[in-house]
Amino acid sequence: MMTKPILVLGSTGKTGRRVASRLRLRGYEVRAASRKGPTRFDWNDENTWEPVLEGVGAAYLIDSQLSDAATSLSSFSKLAVASGVERLVLLSHRDWVVPEGEEKLPSERAVRESGAEWTLLKPAWFTQNFSEESFFRGQLVSGVVVLPTGGGTEPFVDVEDIADVAVAALTEDGHGGQAYELSGPRLLSLGAVSETIAQATGRDISYRPVSPADFAAYAARQGLPQDYVALLNMLFGWISEGRFAQLADGVQRALGREPRDFADYVTATAATGVWHG
Repeated sequence: MMTKPILVLGSTGKTGRRVASRLRLRGYEVRAASRKGPTRFDWNDENTWEPVLEGVGAAYLIDSQLSDAATSLSSFSKLAVASGVERLVLLSHRDWVVPEGEEKLPSERAVRESGAEWTLLKPAWFTQNFSEESFFRGQLVSGVVVLPTGGGTEPFVDVEDIADVAVAALTEDGHGGQAYELSGPRLLSLGAVSETIAQATGRDISYRPVSPADFAAYAARQGLPQDYVALLNMLFGWISEGRFAQLADGVQRALGREPRDFADYVTATAATGVWHG
């Protein structure tokens, strides 16, 4: 399998481009696929599925994030196995509470039941959301972080660590059947995040916690779509209530080392000037 190409879906995204880069540096042939890249892949166009799978030995998967994501992923995973793919690594997310009788994370089941050797990556919020997402970065550049997260905490995980775990799972033995919950080494509030970035940049950055209603009004003034604001309020509400305020040991189990600390990410990122506008 190691001599066959490795498929990376979402190869222009935060994790995908890092996974593809690491694989190439290690000498693997990478088939980097995305909706807008040279190798086109679109979950909504099944005609793009079979070509990206031809001759592939392993695949890094990111589902469509749509309501039918699990159905599409199930069909794609079965096609992958029929095409000779032996190993699937899925970027998922940490578990959440769902209404009784509903399946928690159906996309994970789609991969587990594919017939391939599988590994699940279940990360906390990405640290790179603060530098590679315009919404968060825009607030940090403005000097005022307005969020409905209260004093809640989150174990933000560095995308570099996620990519390292993904590459290990794609290329090394011993990761099959593993569900790696991935977090950073510390729990941080958004106030602590803002303060850490302020200190590293020498700028005044304040954190202003607001209610979900006030955040919705603020976000609407920023031009964010109403459905996106509702999604953000739900996700930020989970931080406020501490739903995922637990450290995980997935990085340690997969790589045999500690995860990168948020302060190290901030120091390296501040040097690029990204938070100065």
